[in-house]
Amino acid sequence: MDIVRTQPITGPAAWRGPDFDGDTRWIHHLTPEHIALFDAALAQLKARGLRFPDFGRDDFPIHALAPELARFADELENGRGFLLLRGLPVERYSEDELNALYYGLGLHMGTPVRQNPRGELLGAVMNVGDVTKKTTRVYETNLYLPYHSDPSDVVGLLCVRKAMQGGLSSLVSVAAVHNEILRRHPEFIGLYYRPMYFEHLCEPRPSLSPIFSYHQGKLSCRYLRQYLELGHEVMQQPLSRVEIAALDLFDEVMHDPAIRLDMMMEPGDIQFANNYAVLHSRTAFEDDPDLSQRRKMIRLWLKMGNARALAPEFPGRNGFPAPDPVAA
Repeated sequence: MDIVRTQPITGPAAWRGPDFDGDTRWIHHLTPEHIALFDAALAQLKARGLRFPDFGRDDFPIHALAPELARFADELENGRGFLLLRGLPVERYSEDELNALYYGLGLHMGTPVRQNPRGELLGAVMNVGDVTKKTTRVYETNLYLPYHSDPSDVVGLLCVRKAMQGGLSSLVSVAAVHNEILRRHPEFIGLYYRPMYFEHLCEPRPSLSPIFSYHQGKLSCRYLRQYLELGHEVMQQPLSRVEIAALDLFDEVMHDPAIRLDMMMEPGDIQFANNYAVLHSRTAFEDDPDLSQRRKMIRLWLKMGNARALAPEFPGRNGFPAPDPVAA
């Protein structure tokens, strides 16, 4: 059994950032016809008195996009693992309309899932948190957001506003990281396939998962170094020197400019990424003092109908369970 992949990964998922110099095929421009379809679906919701999140797939009739959305889903699972939709006129829509449009699009791509124990289906990624509090999530600040994967098949980010300065989005192919580790230090590769403790701030206790998993011909990854270090601290199982060296190597490789793809997301851009095939990050930024003008991304987590099968030792998860009902 090929449990530990010791040969380079090939195919479109094993891309490097410089591969896209002059190649913008990963950017898909929304047309006036697309926008008209969204507007008609929003008008139908309004006429029926429906609003986010209290409507279903058929209540937002953009079925004409089904062939394109199927191609996008295939690209996310079997191609590069990411794409960008460009050109949504976000300034035309109210906050409620934008939430409904984005959620409606998500319903036609997959199944939106809850992003925290509170049950939120859309998350506002903004600089609104207190950096002095340990409970503040990094995405709620203007600090550098380390490379990571989210607990869903696919993550979407809709750019509503840019920062005054900074806030560059960055992606890395986990297959490219795997290949580069094999090239530089193959003696480390098996360490990434052994279970390690991950502690998520929204989870009751650490969970066990390897960083890499190779199953049915596909490489999958779960990574955020902070959660790994915290998980082993909570379980009172300190990382060994060789494990720390392996994590240092992983971080060194994924930050290599010859590996990563950097992009400045513009208002109206929607970035989708497969959380098993791609890690995402964001640079620090300087925000507008006016809260209403601060950088804002809206995050969407999707469970996909065409998602890969995962190995038993690599537990997948799509969001959080429904919140417990409040006792009367």
